[in-house]
Amino acid sequence: MASKKTLKIREKREKRVRGKVIGTKERPRLSVFRSDKHIYAQAINDTKGGTLATASTLSKELAKKLKGKKKVDVAKEVGKLIAARLQSLGVDKVVFDRGRFLYHGRVKALAEGARENGLKF
Repeated sequence: MASKKTLKIREKREKRVRGKVIGTKERPRLSVFRSDKHIYAQAINDTKGGTLATASTLSKELAKKLKGKKKVDVAKEVGKLIAARLQSLGVDKVVFDRGRFLYHGRVKALAEGARENGLKF
């Protein structure tokens, strides 16, 4: 369990990052959330308030591929999946929203996986 000080720092960071990032239909916000076991990504159109595409470690397409892999490798696969789903919708540019998480480890791996599949941010 994180201390109250750590939680306040995370909350402050999340508000700071989220205040600067806005997604549109042409360039949605790619929001990332990670828990201890899973990582989730969703593309959000903030002007309408709707989700365009989602991907996570719980996705049925990835379930068989992910067995026995490290968390960083799994995050990269999730990044590739969200990029493929967005490109099928005709979106190739996004705004990356790391939320309260620092840009390293699994968050960075997800971003690199999305970039490898053709997303630009």
